[in-house]
Amino acid sequence: MTEDSAKPFSFRFHGSSFDNMVETLGGAFGAFDAEPVGRAKDFHWGLDFSVANSAVLLTGYHEAEFQFNIEPTVSTAEYLSLVVPRRGGMGVTYGARKAEAGQGKLLLYNNFEPDSVLMHGQGNVIDELLINWPVILQTIGQTFEMPFSGSLDLLPELDLSTPVGRTIGNLTETIISGMRDDGPLLQSPIAMAHMTQALSDLVVRMVPHRLSHFLEKGPALIAPRHVRRAIEFMQANIDQPITMPKVAEAAGVSSRALETGFRAFKGTSPAAYLLMLRLRAARQDLLDPESKETMKAICLKWGFFHFGRFSAVYRTTYGEYPSDTRKRVSHR
Repeated sequence: MTEDSAKPFSFRFHGSSFDNMVETLGGAFGAFDAEPVGRAKDFHWGLDFSVANSAVLLTGYHEAEFQFNIEPTVSTAEYLSLVVPRRGGMGVTYGARKAEAGQGKLLLYNNFEPDSVLMHGQGNVIDELLINWPVILQTIGQTFEMPFSGSLDLLPELDLSTPVGRTIGNLTETIISGMRDDGPLLQSPIAMAHMTQALSDLVVRMVPHRLSHFLEKGPALIAPRHVRRAIEFMQANIDQPITMPKVAEAAGVSSRALETGFRAFKGTSPAAYLLMLRLRAARQDLLDPESKETMKAICLKWGFFHFGRFSAVYRTTYGEYPSDTRKRVSHR
């Protein structure tokens, strides 16, 4: 099979040696370590990508199998990858666990989590839709109203023959086709943002993960009056130096009862819930393209008196530093 006849797309980056591929991908993705499975002579490969504010589309081709791992660095962007195999397949390993994308199966994974990745099949062609992890974290915050960090433990394989698989797969395909070859979604940032947000909502609500049991409680599980009063007090005084005893007093219960109520109905502590409200308010300011407030002013406005600690907890919650959020908005 020749290079020209094998490749179904025209790739911006391409070559005919394995070492050349490793060198190119290493420059693009950071600490990239790869090795061929078997002989790698005349290893033809190609790579192309399309970039939007909230997502990146990667299309890759290679003639022979290889495996790799990428060690995240400080500058490595975190994302949720939805892998759509066009020919061949792709597998990821997490210790003893393995997940596979192949015929009739979509693969979902956070790029910070796998120990290794295997690209297999001859003349392999893979599309990867990379959703910025801050979009996923924002969806989690809006859906569950709780701070979140660590692994989402998302179910990595999605059967495309199921209703959920078809729905997520169809929307993924729509976004991919709208981004490819400088497509219409790249010309409409607002439409692109809505599409990726819709996909993020579907993944968070329909694909099993670490927080799914909160969805199973359903809307009938209404928080008791003292929890609702506490939340109303927090929202009304979010920019004030309030303490948990003050919140409990406003809710008309003891601090212990307040803690128990939040743990049972919000899945978090009152203090963590207040922190989440303040972080969300600060993020809204940072996302406002018309805002002229300095970073320091925004921190003080929402009760953050130590910028270093604010920056660290913001990154844990949203997957990016506050300065990254503001920079991204200013570039629109």
